[in-house]
Amino acid sequence: MEKRIDVKSTKTSLFLLLLTALIWGFAFVAQVEGMAYVQPFTMNGVRFLIGIIALLPVLLFFERGRVDKQERKRTVIASLVAGVVLFAASSLQQFGIQITGSAGVAGFITGLYTVLVPIACYLLFKQKTGLNVWLGAILAVVGLFLLCYRVGEGLYFGYGELLLLIGSLFWTAHVMVIDRLGKSIRSLHFAWGQFAVCAALGLIAMLIFEQPNMSNILDAKWSLLYCGVLSSGVAYTLQVVAQKRSDPTMAAIVLSTESCFSALGGVIFKIDSITLLGYCGCALMFAGIIISQVNIKRKNRE
Repeated sequence: MEKRIDVKSTKTSLFLLLLTALIWGFAFVAQVEGMAYVQPFTMNGVRFLIGIIALLPVLLFFERGRVDKQERKRTVIASLVAGVVLFAASSLQQFGIQITGSAGVAGFITGLYTVLVPIACYLLFKQKTGLNVWLGAILAVVGLFLLCYRVGEGLYFGYGELLLLIGSLFWTAHVMVIDRLGKSIRSLHFAWGQFAVCAALGLIAMLIFEQPNMSNILDAKWSLLYCGVLSSGVAYTLQVVAQKRSDPTMAAIVLSTESCFSALGGVIFKIDSITLLGYCGCALMFAGIIISQVNIKRKNRE
C-alpha cells in the first residue's frame, strides 16, 4: 500500500523548524549583547534559570501524568550527564563570544558539531559514515580557514575562536550523550533536567569566579529573557513538536540554518565585521553542514 504523506503537516513542521533555527540564530546576537553587562558564567547561569522557569508550564502541559520509576531513574541520570556536558559547551561558547564579539563567527564555528557528530560516531563506535560526511568535513575546514584568514595579515585563529572550536566538540559530545542516554525517557522532562543542572553549575561558577551585580543583570535583562524564554522554552518546544512529523535529515538541514541566522543577526544589529572572504568561508561551512546531512548515494526518491 502506498504511504500517503500529509503535505500540509510537513510544511507546518518545516516552518516551525525554520522558526526554531531563527530563534537560536538570533540568540547569538543576544549573547553578544549580554556580554556588555554581565560575565559568561552569570549569563549562562541566569539564562538557564529563566529557561527552566519558562519550560516548566510546557512540561506540565505536554507530559503530565505519573512517571515510571525506572523511567524517572533513566531521566535523572541522562539529565545529570547531559547537563554537565551542556554546561561545559555553553560556557566555552560564551567565553568565545566574549572574546570574538561576533555572532556570525560563533554561530558558524558552533555549527560544526553537525559535521563532527557522524565523524565521532565513526571513530568511537565504528558506525558507518558516508562519503558526504567526509566531503562536508573538508568543506567545513576550508570554510573555517577562510573565515579566520585576514588579507595581508594571514591566518588569524585567536583564543576566542579556539574556545568556540573546543566548544563545538562538547556540543558534539552533548548530541552523542542524548543519543546514547536519551532513549525511553520523556524528552521534556529530560530537557528541563539538563537545563536545571546547567543552571545550577552556572550559578555556582558565577558565585565562585565572578562578582555578580544585580544592577548589571537587570541591564542585561532583554538578552537574558530572549535566551531564557525564547531560545530555551519556546524554541525547544517548537523543535519537539515539529520533529515528530518531519524527516530527521530534513529537520537537521533546516535547523542548520541557525548559523546563517546568527550571521544575519550580526549584520542587522551591526555587531559583526566579517570580511567578504570570511563570508565566503561561512558559505563553504554551511555547504559542508548541508552536504554532511544528505546521503549522496540515496537510492529512493521521496
